[in-house]
Amino acid sequence: MTTYDKLQELLRAHQIDYKLVQHAAAGKSEEVAALRGTEVSQGAKALVCRVKITSNTRKHVLAVFPADRQADLDAVAAAVGGKKASLVPHELARELTGCEIGAIPPFTFNAQLQLLVDPTLGTRHEEIAFNAGRLDASIVMRTADYFRVAAPEQATLIKA
Repeated sequence: MTTYDKLQELLRAHQIDYKLVQHAAAGKSEEVAALRGTEVSQGAKALVCRVKITSNTRKHVLAVFPADRQADLDAVAAAVGGKKASLVPHELARELTGCEIGAIPPFTFNAQLQLLVDPTLGTRHEEIAFNAGRLDASIVMRTADYFRVAAPEQATLIKA
């Protein structure tokens, strides 16, 4: 089952109202916000990071934050007790999420990928929007429902 299908199945199982928006394929936050008719700041951007915990221990994190902000990789590392964070190569991101870069939703379906969300995502808009596991489809849903279903760990992940 694709991430696109898993995501919709999860939302239906939790009886979440959401809007599925089909649009031209886009991976850039500004471009996709225009296509879906939302503000860039409503976007939930998801980055797959590798965090060095010790010299031979690594952890993978899905860092989620508002799309109009910039991730602070040092903050991502600190949030999980690590020393340094970096973005993973495209191939590893695809392996961990089942998605292309730019299509990764703010949910994880992989136990090896820890979900970590910046709390500002929950305070700025009543609804959030994000790619639905594909570059040509997005989901718009209530922010409170996202936090209830995803139940993410929260930590400051963005640059001031």
